[in-house]
Amino acid sequence: MNSTEQQQPLSIIKFADRQITLLGTAHVSRASAEYVKALLATGDYDAVAVELCPSRYQALINPNALSRMDLLEVLRKGKAAMVTASLALGAYQQRIAEQFGIEPGAEMRAAVDSAHSAKLPVLLIDREVGTTLKRIYRNVPWWQRFNLIGGLFASLISRDTVSEEEVERLKEGDVLETTFSQFAMEAENLYLPLIDERDRYMAARLREEINQNEYRHLLGVIGAGHLRGVTRYLEQDDATPAKKTITELDQIPPPSRWPKIIPWLIVVLVLVGFIFGFYRSPELGWQLIIDWILINGGLAALGALIAGAHPLTIVGAFAAAPLTSLNPTIGAGMVTAAIETFLRRPTVGDFSRLRQETVHIKGWWRNRVTRILLVFLLSTLGSAVGTYVAGFKIIDRLAGA
Repeated sequence: MNSTEQQQPLSIIKFADRQITLLGTAHVSRASAEYVKALLATGDYDAVAVELCPSRYQALINPNALSRMDLLEVLRKGKAAMVTASLALGAYQQRIAEQFGIEPGAEMRAAVDSAHSAKLPVLLIDREVGTTLKRIYRNVPWWQRFNLIGGLFASLISRDTVSEEEVERLKEGDVLETTFSQFAMEAENLYLPLIDERDRYMAARLREEINQNEYRHLLGVIGAGHLRGVTRYLEQDDATPAKKTITELDQIPPPSRWPKIIPWLIVVLVLVGFIFGFYRSPELGWQLIIDWILINGGLAALGALIAGAHPLTIVGAFAAAPLTSLNPTIGAGMVTAAIETFLRRPTVGDFSRLRQETVHIKGWWRNRVTRILLVFLLSTLGSAVGTYVAGFKIIDRLAGA
């Protein structure tokens, strides 16, 4: 065994006459990809489990799947933020990988390709990345969510080169954990629950597969940061059925009631403010309405402008935000994104270049797909800020009248 093989972390868990061998890998390590191939070349395994969820698996085997994304459907279903976050995470991993001439997830691709060549089953044991992001987002206090989002997008802005030693440290975690630990404040509260949940999830999926299919020797290819935790959960004498654990960890915690109630309370207060203003005097009432339009519409338009929107989209943001803010079921971003899509419809080339262009911060503004996502997010943010600023302005004018 050569030195590269000796450095690869392995864990072996035995169940009577069956066995699971877990290999801890680095997601952008050439050595990890080569060792995966070497292990599978031995012919000792009858199934291969990989740290992939169905959506990440599809992206791996079919990188052009993004070209078939229905952007309007993404916006309509409220998935714009999730798609943007996934693109940002992928861009960070791609940026690191580009420095060393290896595709991100090469060890997973090696495992999948080698398993297919050997006609072995490929088992997807990780939780859906969208579910993971939603759970961590819902499980942290609202003020820490800014750290999470800030850390995610700081990974795009940072242009520091990454050393070979730092790449090898990715064996301590995957791209989610690396992103948050490197850039987010209060990182421990953000990524440690994420690691433990996925350790439990992958251990439960391995138990489920080995019990249902009675594989005699299963190879699991997972990020090395999960190796210890998954091993610990597999070795525990857990009486909880694997299916129950999986179902529990697939649940998305319900959102707090306050974020849903607050916008309606603000609408009521604003409308009451308008009525009270006109009751005081028509001049005051009209001044309050002008304040509402200028502040709310102006900040939404500013968000669209920063996103590089078409001039007509910026005008649309200014016109729509004061109205949509009075109806929390419709966001200004939906209107601006629809206008931008109509005026600058993305081409097939825009979709096909997503993986390359999102690596660089300028590419997010150059590519029409990501620019529409930015228009949606930034105009929505501008309108939300404008709602609160204008609301306080109305209260201030009423108090001073």
